[in-house]
Amino acid sequence: QVQLVESGGGSVQTGGSLRLSCAASGSIYSNTFMGWFRQAPGKEREGVATIDTGDSMPIYHDSVKGRFTISQDRAKNTVYLQMNSLKPEDTAIYYCAAARGPLYGGTWLWPEKYNYWGLGTQVTVSS
Repeated sequence: QVQLVESGGGSVQTGGSLRLSCAASGSIYSNTFMGWFRQAPGKEREGVATIDTGDSMPIYHDSVKGRFTISQDRAKNTVYLQMNSLKPEDTAIYYCAAARGPLYGGTWLWPEKYNYWGLGTQVTVSS
């Protein structure tokens, strides 16, 4: 049973930075992809960034390219999301997720492809 616990959320001003952490109960490598997703009030969940646990290939949503960086530390069974130059539109609950099977054909940011989810951490960016 895979368990994921997010931390690092908080409130910052526009232009600020936060680093989110996702601690997994087991080996990150047991999953094919790990990722960060977010959901704002009244909006559907969207993929923010994911990472191939094997070769560390990152995938980013266009809205965060150049601002966010996803990384992993297999020794710590932890995935990180460094968020810089935060904007009010980044405000959402951020969820960590893991996919147990292979992801191909551009599905890396599809929430429905992920099998395990954390409870989320709130990120609020004020103007």
